[in-house]
Parts: sequence; C-alpha cells; structure tokens
Amino acid sequence: MGTEIASACFNAEDFDFFHRKLREETKVIMEWFRDDRFDPSGHRCGLELEAWLLDSDCEPAPENRKFLEKLNHPLVVPELSKFNFEINTPPLDLEGRFIGKLHDGLNELWETCREAAASIGCRILSIGMLPTLRDTMLNISNISSSMRYTAMNREILELRRQKPLKIKIEGQREMLGIEHCDVMAEAAATSLQLHLQVSPAIAARAYNIAMMLSAPSVALAANSPFLFGKELWEETRIPLFEQAVWVPAFTDRDGKIVSRVTFDTGYSRHSLLEPFLENLDGFPIILPVISEEKPERLFHALLHNGTIWRWNRPLIGWGPGGKPHLRIEHRVQAAGPTITDMAANAAWFYGATLHLLAEPEGIEHELPFEQAKANFYAAARHGLQAEVTWRKGKRVKLSELLSEELLPGATRSLYKAGVDTHDIEYFLNSVLKRRIESGRTGAAWQKSFIRRHGNDFRKMTECYYVNQQQQKPVHEWTW
Repeated sequence: MGTEIASACFNAEDFDFFHRKLREETKVIMEWFRDDRFDPSGHRCGLELEAWLLDSDCEPAPENRKFLEKLNHPLVVPELSKFNFEINTPPLDLEGRFIGKLHDGLNELWETCREAAASIGCRILSIGMLPTLRDTMLNISNISSSMRYTAMNREILELRRQKPLKIKIEGQREMLGIEHCDVMAEAAATSLQLHLQVSPAIAARAYNIAMMLSAPSVALAANSPFLFGKELWEETRIPLFEQAVWVPAFTDRDGKIVSRVTFDTGYSRHSLLEPFLENLDGFPIILPVISEEKPERLFHALLHNGTIWRWNRPLIGWGPGGKPHLRIEHRVQAAGPTITDMAANAAWFYGATLHLLAEPEGIEHELPFEQAKANFYAAARHGLQAEVTWRKGKRVKLSELLSEELLPGATRSLYKAGVDTHDIEYFLNSVLKRRIESGRTGAAWQKSFIRRHGNDFRKMTECYYVNQQQQKPVHEWTW
C-alpha cells in the first residue's frame, strides 16, 4: 500500500537530506545481504487489486473519499484518482487451500466494498480500463485527496520541466494521441499486483523468472483493449502507464533512456541488492519526506522504491517477528474480469514460478533479457495470439506455450507444493485451460461485444458488470 505523507511542500534541503538518508539505508540493506539477515523462509503470497467506482449509468464516480469513510477498512485505500480504490489481502502460505482462501478472502472483502459503495449510490467494478471513461474526466480536480499523489504529480512535472506528457498508442485498428499537463492519465489503468515472498537463496532467480513469465502473464490476464473509445492493444494499460508518468531517469549501458516505469535494465546477476543500488543513484527522488525512524526501518529506501514502477518490483518487508524478508511484486496483470479469474491468474503465476525454479540454474541464458522484454511488449500488444521467442530461441505462439508447457508445469509444481487438489483442478484446469483453448480473455470478450453491438461502451460496461456479478469465469460469459 502507498505510504501517505504529512506534507507536500519540499525544498532543496529536503532533497539533499533525503538522499543522505537513502544512502545510509541502502548501506543497511547491503549489510543485511552480506550478513544473511533476511528471512530464509519463502513461498508466501498476497495481492493488491485496483478497482473502479461507478454510478448507475456506468460512468466513473469520483467518490472514493466518501466510499472509504463509509467502509473504514484498513486493507482498502485510495488510488490516484477519485474514481479508484485499492484492496489488499493478508499473506498466505503457498500450500493447502491457499488458492481457495485467496479467492474467498478477496470475495468477502469485495462484497464488503460493494455494500459500502451501494450505501452511497455507487457500484464497484474490476476491469483493466473502464470503457466509459473519457479523457476529459482525468484532470487534476479528480485527483484523490492524498498529499502523496499531489506531491508526486508536482514533482514529476518538475522533473519534466513542466513539459506536457505526450501519449501516443498505435493499435492494429486505431491510434490514440493525447497530451496531459498532469499524471492523471495513469489513473485509467487498474491492475492486479501479485506478491511472492522468496528466500534470499532463490530471490535473484525468482526475480528473473518473473520477468521471463511477464509475457504469458500479461496475455493470459489481458483485459484492457479500449481506451477513450479506441481499440488499441490487448493490454493498453502497459503503454499508457509507461507514457503517463514518463520521466527520464538515467541512460543504461546500451545508451537507452530508462524511465521510472520500466521493464528493468537487465536480469539480476547475484542478488536483489542490485535494484536497490540502482535506485540510489539512478532514479531522482520524487517524495523527499523525512522520517526520524531508525535506519533499520528503511523508511526512505522503501518510500523511494515505491515511486519506481518496475513491472516486476523487488520489495523488502517484515514478518510478525520483525525479521526482514524479500518479496517480488509482479505488476503486469490487469484487474478483472472476476475474482475467480484473478485467483486462477494468481495461482498460475505462483505455480509457473515454482515450475521454472525447479529447472537447473542458468535458465536466463536460454532466454536473454532483451528477448524477455520484447516478448512482454508483443504479448501486451497481441495477447494470446502473440508469437514470442522462448527458451533456446524457440519461436512459439503464447497460447501454445501456455497450454503445452507453462500451465501443465504450474499444475505439477502446485501439486508438489501440497496445494489442494480440488483447487488446482478447478482454477487451473477448469478455468485457465478453457480460457486458453477458447482464447476468450477479458480483452477478447470486450472486442467481441463491440463488434456485435457497435460502439456502445455504456451497454458493454453494463453487460460486463452483470457478468462479473454472477462470478462466472470470463470464458463462460455471454454477450
């Protein structure tokens, strides 16, 4: 969850002092890696889900403050715009009925949110991009009443020297070109963000594997084909988010400019220390909030890391006993279409990660980083139909890669981990296998609806909402 801040006003001394604190805390992280201080246990999971508030006409409702006050739940927090909120789930051990528990816990909290929204005349929806959203709605008057977001918006524009953010996305059928004088366009993209706690011994490999899996993961969960009435990518969230907060940070070893939203600059070579070292001097500070907490609490290092949006982000957290642990946040999947679909998507990612972790070390050499990166953008553009380069240079369609290797591998690995048999059979074989075979992702359903009914995005959103309420997986949806 994003850390709220007490002040949004900064001066040059704040930035200098914050950087000194950041350097001090990065040294603490270095010592923890050197002295093997991180929790050696792993394979715990959790998630964050971003969602929309709607009115009775399926228009976005700028009511998250009233909604959150009515709800009053510590695991539900505001997002960038007044139209959005975020749900967080407690961590679970990756064993037994964890998939069912993940589903049931999220569903229970979703129902609580639905009731709170209904009490103020709103509905809630989980979708990658809201089809009824219009560009004019994403203005600074609809930014959430959080000083964190106000400060972030101002500092990003300062780093850009007040130049407008230019967004250009070319789809196969249409093209979008807009400009924004703020970061509010980013609010159009809502995601499912998966967390996986890992032991230090395998953390670097797991981080690299998360990058390797980003292409099939983004395609499997594709649910964002339309933005402001235009048909663009299967996962238009990806180029939108990258361009909506585009701030040059540094130039990598190949001479390419790295922005704050990035697929990363390469695989981890030795440990997850490397991204934190890159954070220190590679990315300008955006929120120089000063804390008096001890360096060991890593307040400044973690706040800074939270303003660098790698599609796979390394995290440091603390368990109940106060021992630090390592997590990987997999940020590529879209929100929706249903809790059933999202639980299945999460289970697949955790299982596929275990599947590739069981392979001999060095599988990164079979899929170079630049190829994993190219696969990711091809998958975001074309979804399950994308052709990608897999290990040892093999060219394959993503739907085939999933059905022939990654879904069976994830299934076997979850069985080996002691995950409940019924949950595996339902979520992976009854839900995901059929989605892959039919090709009916959330994005495919949306595009089929528009081709059947014309550009009636309000009608599509209403039908999407009704289907989501029924909690049937998306491959069973009607039009």
